[in-house]
Amino acid sequence: MKKSLVWGSVAVLLVLAAAGAVWVNQYRGQDMPDTIGSANGRLEVGRIDIATKYAGRLRELSVSEGDEVAVDQILARLDTTEMRTQLAGAQAAQGRAQQAVARARAETGARQVREKLARIELQQTQGLRSDDLVSKIELQRRQLSLQGESAGLAAADAAVGEAMAAGLEAQAQIARIQSVIDDMDLRAPVAGRIEYRVVEVGAVLPAGGRVLTLLNTADIYMTVFWPARVAGHLRIGQDARLVLDGVPAAVIPAKVGFVASEAQFTPKYVETVNERDKLMYRVKLQVPPDVARRYASLLKAGMTGNAYVNLQADAAWPAELDVALPGD
Repeated sequence: MKKSLVWGSVAVLLVLAAAGAVWVNQYRGQDMPDTIGSANGRLEVGRIDIATKYAGRLRELSVSEGDEVAVDQILARLDTTEMRTQLAGAQAAQGRAQQAVARARAETGARQVREKLARIELQQTQGLRSDDLVSKIELQRRQLSLQGESAGLAAADAAVGEAMAAGLEAQAQIARIQSVIDDMDLRAPVAGRIEYRVVEVGAVLPAGGRVLTLLNTADIYMTVFWPARVAGHLRIGQDARLVLDGVPAAVIPAKVGFVASEAQFTPKYVETVNERDKLMYRVKLQVPPDVARRYASLLKAGMTGNAYVNLQADAAWPAELDVALPGD
């Protein structure tokens, strides 16, 4: 009986607290001057799908839902056994190409010596021929010998170039395979919080298969809708305020980041002022990244609240909308 009374009291207190938060927000909105525009909305957090670039089997998943992660942190790994086998083959091909280059260069050196010797012999034969000490046929033989050695030297030079090209091709293949292996490690592109684990270890994924959903905790915003008479006063970058039902005592700073160029809800006729007021424009109010990161654990997606903008650029904010961050 006593436990029932205790739990009943707790439930009543929770209901009263929630009702108090709603009442504070509603009262704050009703007490605002005409220069303040207000609307209700929900907090949203930028989402990033962590997906595979290549097909493969998920070997490791190192994070759980709700975990905070740092930029470039490894979140998951695909199996790389096949790619590492290909890498070993490419490295062996590179080794063979390097040996071929060494052999070709040695052959080039030998050909250079033989070509030089043939040239010297030709010069000597030409001198002897001028003194009529050797036959014309001997001179022609020396000339042909030099031509053959020159052709052999050119072929050896070409073999060096071919072997070097094979080495470069193997090196490029190694770099490509290593890049694929590196991409098998799925890393966090930004610091944030894991929202969902879409698959589990052992799953075979296609290229582009989703593994995780990451919340970018530096990208927190509220989307609201205002009629043309309010949206028309807004400037990109101007200050705004957010008051959340879950944290009614806090006033979160924000800035106008986007105002839709077209109305979201358009009535059939807009001749009257009353009908024009039904033209609602989507507005995105962005929480500054430093504030978003600092209060990432508090500012969660789906939290409801009110948004406020000042319709007069030179007008001061009401005291109740002065920035008041939680814990300050």
